[in-house]
Amino acid sequence: MFTGSLVAMITPFQNGEIDYPAVHRCLDLHLQHRTQGLVIAGTTGEAPTLSKYEYRKLLHVVCAYVKGRIPVIAGATSYNPVEAAGLIGIAEAAGADAVLCAAGYYNRPNQDGLYRHFHYLHEHSSLPIIIYNIPARTIVDVQPETMARLAELERVVGVKDATGQMLRPLAERNLIDRPFAWLSGDDFSAPAYNAVGGMGVISVVANVLPALGRSQQDACAANDFHRAGEIQQQLLPLMQALMSEPSPAGVKYACSLLDLCTEECRLPIMPLSSASKTAITAAMETLLDQ
Repeated sequence: MFTGSLVAMITPFQNGEIDYPAVHRCLDLHLQHRTQGLVIAGTTGEAPTLSKYEYRKLLHVVCAYVKGRIPVIAGATSYNPVEAAGLIGIAEAAGADAVLCAAGYYNRPNQDGLYRHFHYLHEHSSLPIIIYNIPARTIVDVQPETMARLAELERVVGVKDATGQMLRPLAERNLIDRPFAWLSGDDFSAPAYNAVGGMGVISVVANVLPALGRSQQDACAANDFHRAGEIQQQLLPLMQALMSEPSPAGVKYACSLLDLCTEECRLPIMPLSSASKTAITAAMETLLDQ
């Protein structure tokens, strides 16, 4: 089972190329502060801008470096299930522990089409699959009844839920009677999601504050939601600043303040405005002084 504080890790760039020494620095940070899972080449990792060669090499480098010390979940999304299955094959060959696959998008399949999409991925791979349900980006929503059908498949092991609907894990739990990981896909509502049945978060802010993210998830696991709420209050100004412009520009700038990497993103993500940089810097300084 995947639980606790997982990170949607950035992909550091320098002069247009993946910066592998920076990748190692980011991994060291997560290993040091006990992050419980890495999502590599997801949306925060700018996966749509990576070539197949870069995707393959990045996963091989990460898996070889962590050597099983922390689970590696590879982003493997396409609205073409054949292409998505090909990405899963690359992830499997690299040594990934699981894959994160978003619902088929753009062509806007119905619920049966969504089921068939994920069923195809299940039948053409041997890795555990976490379904990424984010209707704001994919336009389509994997409804609870469809999620329950998918959970009957052996290797569909969880969901990254970015629906923003706090009743969703409760509805799905009523329909799914096997081990299944409910993970929040939204830093802002992660403690509330855990309070109604979630088991963790795939976080953006954990790129820069993995220790605080782990502390918050540990508090949730211990049913200490008062402490989890206190941490959320501490994190809120930074989370708001990070998301003031399209991600991952904000979180990459925050990582650059820690000397982890440059703030460089690939198009169509643009550099941050000076106002956003000022807000992130101020929020970071406050948190690091505490």
